[in-house]
Amino acid sequence: MNMNQIQSNDQRNSGLSRRAMLGLSAVAVTGVLLAPGVLAAAGKRRVVVWSEGTASKDEDSKKVYPQDINTAVAEGLKPLAGWEIITATLDDPDQGVSDERLQGTDVLICWGHKRHGDVKRELVNRINTRVREEGMGFIGLHSCHFAQPFKKLMGTECSWSEYVADGTSAKIIVKEPNHPICKGVKDFALPKIERYGEPFKVPTPEAVPLDGLYTKPDGQTQPGRMGLCWTVGKGRVFYFTPGHETYNDFFRPEVRLIMCNAVEWAAPKA
Repeated sequence: MNMNQIQSNDQRNSGLSRRAMLGLSAVAVTGVLLAPGVLAAAGKRRVVVWSEGTASKDEDSKKVYPQDINTAVAEGLKPLAGWEIITATLDDPDQGVSDERLQGTDVLICWGHKRHGDVKRELVNRINTRVREEGMGFIGLHSCHFAQPFKKLMGTECSWSEYVADGTSAKIIVKEPNHPICKGVKDFALPKIERYGEPFKVPTPEAVPLDGLYTKPDGQTQPGRMGLCWTVGKGRVFYFTPGHETYNDFFRPEVRLIMCNAVEWAAPKA
């Protein structure tokens, strides 16, 4: 083989190497762009509906929510277009919210009752960071007011003055009809509700789109806020008062519409 042939082969090999490297670079970039946690499935936004997993086990609540509350909430979110809906529980690996899953989540919905203390502080801190610094939306349901992530986001005690399940009913009142969470929602009644007494020890909300009026078994009435909104850092937070584990609130069409609206409202804006 003469020197001219050697030089020609070297040039071809050099060209192939450069093309191969460019190809590998393109594959690497595509892999990053499509990696789980960067994009949800097929470019959809993602909502994770999380619960502690007790509603499907306790004797009274499992009659209402045999597949747990997170499943009922998730079913109500099916009308959302362009969303991936995931259910998770405290007993799942990584307590249902791995770092990879959390990084790909646009809105996290939480329901808890008995096991707030079982949630790992590391997870609480990661959720707080995702909301405050990265703009993930957070929706707390009913007794989730005592959930550690919600308390960390609020920075307050988050307690009500009383908690009474005595046959009280409630009227849910659309206080701010132009708020996105109230889109298409009309005043409606809940025949039974666990009464949470004001004051609610949280920061002053930026909006209270849903108000309420309790009617006690003796006929006396008592006001109570039902839907409150905050902006916490870069993220949006919504708290919804109804949702006791022995009442079918999350099967009601009005509540399901509120949940769909709340997810869209809380999601990071492009």
